[in-house]
Amino acid sequence: MKANDTSRQKKNILISCGVLLIVACLCLGVVLVSGVGVTLLSPFDFSQETSKGPTATAVSGLPDQLASEIAEIESQVSQIRGLEKKTDVDHTMISSEELEELVVEDFFSEYSDEDAFQDVLVLSSLGLLPGEFDLKGFYQSLYSEQIAGFYDEETKEIFVVQGQDFGGSEKLTYSHEFTHVLQDQAYGLEDGLGLNQDACEEDSERCAAIQALIEGDATQTEILWFQNFGSRQDYSDLLDMFDQLDTPILDSAPPFMSSDLYFPYEKGFEFVQSLYEEGGFDAVDEAYLNPPISTEQILHPDKYPEDVPLKVELRDLSGMLGSNWNLLDQNVMGEWYTYLILNKSYDEAYQIEESRALEASEGWGGDAYAVYLNETTEETIFIMDTLWDTMDDADQFVVAFDQYAEKRWGEISGTRLEANIWQGEGYEVAFCHLDNRTIWVMAPDGELLERVITEIQ
Repeated sequence: MKANDTSRQKKNILISCGVLLIVACLCLGVVLVSGVGVTLLSPFDFSQETSKGPTATAVSGLPDQLASEIAEIESQVSQIRGLEKKTDVDHTMISSEELEELVVEDFFSEYSDEDAFQDVLVLSSLGLLPGEFDLKGFYQSLYSEQIAGFYDEETKEIFVVQGQDFGGSEKLTYSHEFTHVLQDQAYGLEDGLGLNQDACEEDSERCAAIQALIEGDATQTEILWFQNFGSRQDYSDLLDMFDQLDTPILDSAPPFMSSDLYFPYEKGFEFVQSLYEEGGFDAVDEAYLNPPISTEQILHPDKYPEDVPLKVELRDLSGMLGSNWNLLDQNVMGEWYTYLILNKSYDEAYQIEESRALEASEGWGGDAYAVYLNETTEETIFIMDTLWDTMDDADQFVVAFDQYAEKRWGEISGTRLEANIWQGEGYEVAFCHLDNRTIWVMAPDGELLERVITEIQ
């Protein structure tokens, strides 16, 4: 689920970004258990393979020592991942200040204040953001703080944010980002995997799943690289970085945002690890040929690839609603965002228990949602039509939603058109349960609410 086309594009542009805190924490957690040089995930023995594997070649445009280190990492990552670099890529080392400028002028240059305002309208209607939240400013600050490096699949260039030294954290980041180079050259991130703006506008769930595959693969590869090739000094550098890590922007992020930022790295890593345990990187490579298509498959690897989301159609209601109403956003919410709505509201008072939210969203079978905007009054209408795997799964979600609704909107005010109704100042909410189907509608008044429910039931 993404709030509108522009924010979805920004997420896609940032697909290959190495988020230092996330990948470092994952790597550090494994290393603390296994120790440097001890491989938990794969019994690699490079004592003889190194002489047989790809030879490190010089990297142009960088100081000799740095070029040599980068070339060596590239060779090692290629050996671990089992993919060869087909063509050279450009390398750019940038400072934190240059990164901040790049984030503002490139990543978010086309993300207007109006785009951000409309995103907040959608996300606040779901209880994920407060209505006055400065989303654009927060995104700019967050990515300036968190990005340690990234691969630009359009320009075929690797950017690595560098401090005074190319130490353990920089090497770790580079191994992650170079994995993206290998993925792109082997499978094509934009064209081959369909990780582009048009495809993601069509199905944001599919893009979220593929992003998780890509980042999970790169995270697993960097962990293996660090375990097999990281030095004691690299390990010490990483511990020092972790001890000194200061992330005030991420720490202040609304709950759903920080969880969503972690998703492709953390849940993607778990998904890839499951594949790897079954068949090594051969099984991971097969997943690129038959990519996951939902966050449900990422969250439950045993459901990949057989459990395909059910198709739900929502017709355009703009004509029925009137000339002032326009379709702002329409896509698939998915299991992951269904869980986030229940458990990661910006106001803790709205959040239901995590275990119940996880269980309630697990039976997700497929959905479609739509958001309409009245450009005159800035009011919104939200519609979410969900099919559940079984009637029992639907029943479980109904119980969880009733708990969520009571926390957020108070007691049920009545029943109309087979729907429970909640009322507040300037809004009405309806929730229907029809066998293995649930319908959730929010509108600014009862008359609009009833018209929408009648049209979609």
